Amino acid sequence: MPTPADGAEYWLRWQVFVCGALIAVPTALAAALLPRLRRTAAPLRATDLWLPCWPRLHPGWLLGYRAFALAAAAALLVRDIIPHGPRVFFFYTQWTFLLVTIYFAVATAISAHGCWSYSKRSLRKADEYGDVENRDLSASISGGRKNGEMDKMASYYEQIANEKGAAFWGRCMQIIYQASAGATMLTDVTFWGLLVPFFYRDKFGLAMVTDGMHSVNLVLLLIDTLLNNMPFPWYRIAFFVFWSCSYVTFQWVIHASGALSWWPYPFLDLASPGAPLWYLAMAVAHVPCFSVYWLAVKAKRAYFPRMFPHTYVRTS
Repeated sequence: MPTPADGAEYWLRWQVFVCGALIAVPTALAAALLPRLRRTAAPLRATDLWLPCWPRLHPGWLLGYRAFALAAAAALLVRDIIPHGPRVFFFYTQWTFLLVTIYFAVATAISAHGCWSYSKRSLRKADEYGDVENRDLSASISGGRKNGEMDKMASYYEQIANEKGAAFWGRCMQIIYQASAGATMLTDVTFWGLLVPFFYRDKFGLAMVTDGMHSVNLVLLLIDTLLNNMPFPWYRIAFFVFWSCSYVTFQWVIHASGALSWWPYPFLDLASPGAPLWYLAMAVAHVPCFSVYWLAVKAKRAYFPRMFPHTYVRTS
């Protein structure tokens, strides 16, 4: 069977042109539809990026979780890079895990800035209402104080409904969040549902699984989704498509240049007559993988207000 090292004999096969079209067409469609669909979406507010969807939960808890997730993701990534070197980034799994790590890095920074803004606003509110809060010193006031704190938190959440839109880094954070969510679903479904049972069944050991990179990524994102208040518009599937097409293009370039002679995933090999079917299947898989996460966010925003009417607030 021809290999990329064979040069023109490999790259002039009919499968290459068909698979190339399966990469180019989705990318072009995503690029064409993105501006139109984006105009109909609700604007992203700056406060959506760092305020939890739970009004009793101080934004510092979301900041703390994101800092923990960043440390955990970075530790797993470094643990993978140290013994194997940068060649681990030949794999889509590591590309995706790096994207998840970048998301938590940006999210931690934006949450820290948001908590700083929140603390300044809370101090101003405390100055305004300080005299009122200090009038009653009896023991029975403790429950009233708790209710007062909840009332102030609720009024604060109502106030942010008219906050300014997210800036450049906030929009980048939202894009990375949604692209990494779709890519994580695709990575984990492909790994556990395709590679392990059919390709790596005889040569795949449990020791390779224990790193948890094909599970931890999704768990970290799902917990963040349960806590955050960010919307999840459908049109941003385009960035997920761009991400995956960038990876496949990267693979083609390094193989065509002779830098790599083996394919990280067997279904990417263009020498197989069935390669176009594999490429088509992976392209189509982007829709259900993104849709599952989109539906999870939609279900959260639809049912949590009914399940937790006094503890969950949807502000967008």
